[in-house]
Amino acid sequence: MGVSDGDTITLLGEDNTQYKVRLAGIDAPEKKQAFGNASKKSLSDLVFSKQVVANWSKKDRYGRLIAKVVFNNSDINLMQIQRGMAWFYSKYKYELIQEDRIEYLQAHENARNKKVGLWADSLPEAPWDFRVSRKK
Repeated sequence: MGVSDGDTITLLGEDNTQYKVRLAGIDAPEKKQAFGNASKKSLSDLVFSKQVVANWSKKDRYGRLIAKVVFNNSDINLMQIQRGMAWFYSKYKYELIQEDRIEYLQAHENARNKKVGLWADSLPEAPWDFRVSRKK
């Protein structure tokens, strides 16, 4: 298993095939952004060398599986938001089941209000804004 950043992992399937997986419903800081390395480490701590399940629904334009990743009945995507290591990615909220949408939004608001993780920064730059600013 490999961890690319705070919202992307590579899993080894039972058939020894590697699968690139993008965690559904979240967006983590880019590597060159504040908290980028912390977010990657957080995800690594949650999944590395563990047998996780990726419940995927579709592939993105890069061929990555878009999935809810679970370990021991714990939602890893949600945990990244709770730790303040990712944003709830509301742009794709309707691709999530309603229960996850509600939980992810509440976790996002709680982390922000408690200034957990990236929210300790007074105005953290969302990854989608960071990516746009880098293209200019």
